[in-house]
Amino acid sequence: MQLRRQARILALQALYELDTTSHQAGDVIAYRLEDTPLPVEGETYLRQLISGVLQHVANLDGLIQHFAPAWPVSQIAVVDRNILRLALFELTGATGTPPKVAINEAVDLAKIFGSDNSPRFVNGVLGSALGVHDHIELRPATPAADTIKD
Repeated sequence: MQLRRQARILALQALYELDTTSHQAGDVIAYRLEDTPLPVEGETYLRQLISGVLQHVANLDGLIQHFAPAWPVSQIAVVDRNILRLALFELTGATGTPPKVAINEAVDLAKIFGSDNSPRFVNGVLGSALGVHDHIELRPATPAADTIKD
């Protein structure tokens, strides 16, 4: 399996856990990496994804609400919500992932982890976001959210 895809899967699993529990991000990442070790490059990418999403979660949720106005973010399935957060963060260009790759990877994650309707929903929201912008821009992160370390 491709290194970045494995990092995305672990990031999605970690974000799901962080969204549904009061666990600490560092502990969740350590557990995921203990269970599924990644080479340094993959671990770095995993941390970049999780840190970026956590730093910008309010902005990302605002984008989700804007591009899926019929669905309050809190009522979107946890898996779908975190796939969208992850993909929208990648669409900022912060990870160097080409937009089409970010969308394809998000749809694939939705096929693996979501419901039958998840891939279409994720693709629609991300397609709408890119249809309006050639890339996603986020406001500066909140100062309280720091990069995740060991």
